[in-house]
Order: sequence, then structure tokens, then C-alpha cells
Amino acid sequence: MDQADRTAPGTSAQGLSLSLASWDHDRVMALHDGRVRVPGVALRGTVAPTSELFPRAVGDAPYDITEMSISSYVLQVSRGVGAYVAIPAFVSRAFRHAGFFARAGSGIETPADFAGRRIGVPEYQMTAALWMRGILADEYGVAARQVHWRTGALDAGVRRERLELELPEGMRVEPISEGETLQDLLLAGEIDGLLAPKPPNAFLAGDARFVRLFPDFEAAERAYHAKTGFFPIMHLIGVRKSLVDAHPWLPRALYDGFVEARDMALQRLRSVWLGNANRLSLPWLGATMERTISALGPDYWSYGYRANREELAAVCRYSVEQHLAARAVQPEDLFHPSVLET
Repeated sequence: MDQADRTAPGTSAQGLSLSLASWDHDRVMALHDGRVRVPGVALRGTVAPTSELFPRAVGDAPYDITEMSISSYVLQVSRGVGAYVAIPAFVSRAFRHAGFFARAGSGIETPADFAGRRIGVPEYQMTAALWMRGILADEYGVAARQVHWRTGALDAGVRRERLELELPEGMRVEPISEGETLQDLLLAGEIDGLLAPKPPNAFLAGDARFVRLFPDFEAAERAYHAKTGFFPIMHLIGVRKSLVDAHPWLPRALYDGFVEARDMALQRLRSVWLGNANRLSLPWLGATMERTISALGPDYWSYGYRANREELAAVCRYSVEQHLAARAVQPEDLFHPSVLET
């Protein structure tokens, strides 16, 4: 039977009409454009940057299915709040050693030197920062409360915490003033370093006052993966709880759809890599693919609870250690029971 002809339990032939919101990851776009169909579901897609989606996911929750920050989601689960329950489709993953920056002349030579310093981060709760502080603690012995954190826009605009923080006494997490940026504060000597989700504009422009603490960050990230087995999970997919309560088959059906969309994207990337002509504007695509598979294995973008449980446990531990989660959360608490065997 063709996939389009299958009807999930409890739906009409037309199925559920559900809104889906995510950024334009290649791993997701086949769901947006209809190349992948979810039995019993008609998807209405919205493609938007996560800077827009994430505050709404923890706020007015307008979408039935949405990309979410795993850090903010763990925080919500620990508080017993939130409109969504997750499925283990990890649509964004990223190594983070490239994001450690210091000011030239600050005396910071390694991440261990962040202890006792003023360090900027766009949001204390953001997932990139959760992972980088986890690296600071596990690899360099620097706990979150040993640092004076300044939060706000990295190099342009305005940035605020998307959820209110509930920090213990003695934790120093201080927003910068309206109109300031962390980049400008670092250049002015008012902060000593940055945890940055992307390279700051001044660094990209060649400003020598910015120092990347891991100049060969790919080598550092490969060594980190070899030691821990982690390819840091950044984002997952949330499904509206009320929909799941009414249609308990839905999480597994959606998960299978996200797996199919990921597989389609990876197969296309492989065909581009091994094709006769270079169809992407990357001169060393082949070298990058070979290094990736050598370091991470052929299943380098894994979905599913069981395959990622140890890494999910680290995320939950970091959230408690960094005074974000209100209680210890177990990895299985994050997902609908129907997808725990994936």
C-alpha cells in the first residue's frame, strides 16, 4: 500500500491538519515540501529562524509541532510546565569548541582561565552555552558559579532570556544594558571572554583583539568526540501535548517521518559528494565527508532515544549543575513513551 493511502487510527481519510515549524535544515525540508508524508497527517509548514521559534515555543506555543531548544525544554520539564512533549528527532547538532573566545591581552589562554572572569554569553539558558559550560566543568574543572556571566546580544540587536531564570544566591548572571553588545564590551575591556554560538562579526572581519581559544577547533572537537562519544544535541522536536493525549499514535508516526526526511537529506548529500561534478560550493566537500565518517562513523547524525541516552543524560546533568533545572530530570522524562524504544 502506498504511504499516502495509509490512515492512522482515529483519523479520517483526510487525517489531521497540523502546523509544523522549523528552520530550513536539510534534514527537515522533505516534510515541509511534501516529499515525505506522515500517515494520517497533513502538515502546514512554517520555515523560520530559531531565534523566532524558540521564544514562541516556550511562550504562546502557536504551532502543533515545533523545533525546540533542548536546554529550554529540559528546564520546562523540570518545572512541570510547557505545551509540548518531545520526540527524539535531533534536527540540530553542533560541536562547540569553535565558540570559545577571549580578548587578546586578557591573560586567558585556555578555558580553565575563565574561572573568576567576566564572560559574555547571549543567553545563559541557551543550549550552546549549556554544552560549553559542560565542557568547562568536565574538561577544565570550572563550575558555572565560578564565572561572572554577562548576557545580551552578541554583536547586533537585542537578546533576552526566553525563560525567567531561578538562580541560587551567589550566582552572577547580569544582563548588559540596552544598546550594548557583548562584542563591544569585550573590545572595550569590560568583559574578558565569550561563549559564542557563531563567530562574532569583529572576529570575522579580522580584529586581532579577538582570540579563539581552540584555533584548530576541528581537531579539538574530534578529540572530544573520541573521548566522550558526544556530537552535541542542540534541538529536538516538540508535539503539542493535547494532540498527543487525543492521538497517542501521533508521536511515533511523526518520528518515523523525521527519520525518513533525515535519511533522504543524507542520501542526497552522499550523492553530491560522490557525484562526477561538485554541485555544492565547497572545494573540499569530499575531504570533509571522509573525515566526518572516519571520526563519527557512517551513522553520524543519529536519532532515537536509546542510541543517544548517555548524551541526553549529560544534558540533564548539566542543566542541574548549572542551576537551570529545578530538579534532576531523567532522559526518559523528556519523551513520549511510544518513542522510547526507537
